Amino acid sequence: MKKYIFLTFVLIGCSQTDDALTFNQIIDSEWQRGIDNNPIYASSIGDLRFNQDWADNSIDSYELEKIHDQKILDLINALDVENFNNEDKLNYLLFLKQYQDQVTYQQFDLHLMPFSHRGGIQLEHETVSILPFRTQQHYLDWIERLKKLPQQIDNVIVRAELGILKEMVPPKILMTRVHGQLKLQAETSPTDSPFYKIFRDIDLPLTDIEKKELQTLAKNTISDYVIPAYQKLLLFFENSYLPASRSTIGISHIPNGKAYYEFAAKRFTTTNLTPLEIHNIGLAEVARIRNEMQAVMDQVKWKGSFKEFLDDLRSNPKFYFDNPNDLFTEYLATSKRIDPELVHLFKKLPSMPYGLKPIPDESAPDTTTAYYQRPAADGSRAGYYYVNLYKPEVRPKYEIEVLSVHEAVPGHHLQISLAMELDLPNFRKYGGFTAFVEGWGLYSESLGYDMGLYKDPYSKFGQLTYDMWRAIRLVVDTGMHYFDWSRQDAINYFLENSAKTKQDIINEVDRYINWPGQALAYKIGQLKILELKNKSKDKLGDKFDIKDFHHEILKNGALPLQFVEQNINEWIEIKLSTES
Repeated sequence: MKKYIFLTFVLIGCSQTDDALTFNQIIDSEWQRGIDNNPIYASSIGDLRFNQDWADNSIDSYELEKIHDQKILDLINALDVENFNNEDKLNYLLFLKQYQDQVTYQQFDLHLMPFSHRGGIQLEHETVSILPFRTQQHYLDWIERLKKLPQQIDNVIVRAELGILKEMVPPKILMTRVHGQLKLQAETSPTDSPFYKIFRDIDLPLTDIEKKELQTLAKNTISDYVIPAYQKLLLFFENSYLPASRSTIGISHIPNGKAYYEFAAKRFTTTNLTPLEIHNIGLAEVARIRNEMQAVMDQVKWKGSFKEFLDDLRSNPKFYFDNPNDLFTEYLATSKRIDPELVHLFKKLPSMPYGLKPIPDESAPDTTTAYYQRPAADGSRAGYYYVNLYKPEVRPKYEIEVLSVHEAVPGHHLQISLAMELDLPNFRKYGGFTAFVEGWGLYSESLGYDMGLYKDPYSKFGQLTYDMWRAIRLVVDTGMHYFDWSRQDAINYFLENSAKTKQDIINEVDRYINWPGQALAYKIGQLKILELKNKSKDKLGDKFDIKDFHHEILKNGALPLQFVEQNINEWIEIKLSTES
């Protein structure tokens, strides 16, 4: 019922208020509805009204969501925006695009493929990283949530069964990873369960008896609810789902998959580029970066071939730590070297700090080198830069600088935290567009030179490796999902053109198989920001200030690329007219 209370309110509102007021009511009501219907997200931003609940992940919920979103889209389209002020017009265009994309996405029924090795029901224990555990009640709330986990798992099974019937199934190569993750949940004791980890060392001012009571309750809940539910899921997975998964890897091999990839390419890049155009941009970028890599090889006086140089980077012990502690220490030291340099490039810095954490052991073997987790909206949790310490012997030292710039500052933490501090509607403060967010992260890697990084030629090669990595993504993502490349084709192309280790490459390729189109956003976004930076320098000459440029890029939050370009063009014209 709660999903439709708002619809009645808006329809009444349309007859009583002007369209601008109605539009802002829609924004506010939809934001609140999103929180009400997503208890985990609500808890993560400090709204604890639903701290014992999960989102409804049933088939019926997805069908109701489709109906609701289409009705919202119809309401938005019916509004007359001619008299909106400029701020409302921009909000309207962004909100409209969000719902247009969502309604189109829902037509492809991808919710019928509920398993992913990068997240999902078999890794639900990782949810604790974004939840509050500041009081005894918070721990009790999590225990109550765990008692409701069997229903979540039952709903996943129903969706997966329907996916099998409709031939909407994921690649077997990825499902073997999920199988291993599931076994960690099902074939364990309560105290060895990943869900028990949060209870092992309860960091609260409680008596030993109170802590023991919490631990006993947690053990019993994991024993009686969690493990049996995962055992049921493992049985279904082994007997039904894994055998039904497909041998192909590209999304074009599911029903209507090619059309979905064409949509995904446009959605993630916020452009009208076709998969072929993106593929060709990738090929051109690979060739350009390859020439820059050759210059570094000449600098270090390498006498062998490009392949031999890459082989040396992957295998020479001098480029690697032999233990995870030293690797983590170097990540920490690098981050602290970067922080004070930001004042030279930015007019405004975020007030929220960030920290570093290792990626959890259970998911580290199946995930990529690092990722970022945004701060809590209520200020109760900092941002975190997660680094992968699994197999330090395959985590090169020469990647640490460029990776830290991307994931922390001036990359994701700086951009996302600043956006959260802007006076904008919530859907813009806490949302955004991947091409901007990841494009900024990749663009930030180039700012390492301005901050005194990459002085070592191998570290510079690491920066080029990461730029090459994102160029390769354009080629292999389109290759696998649109041009029928095999998984091995993608791995080989990576190995031939990048110094990334084979462990990283395999995890990366599997990530692209898992998330079609998302990998396209990085390089396309970066190229647009670099294009606008160069245009600004050319047009403004001595009037160009890097701090001002970055401020203009970041001051409106994450936008589609065409809006970013429009804003920078206007900024250039204003500076030329006011300072001439």
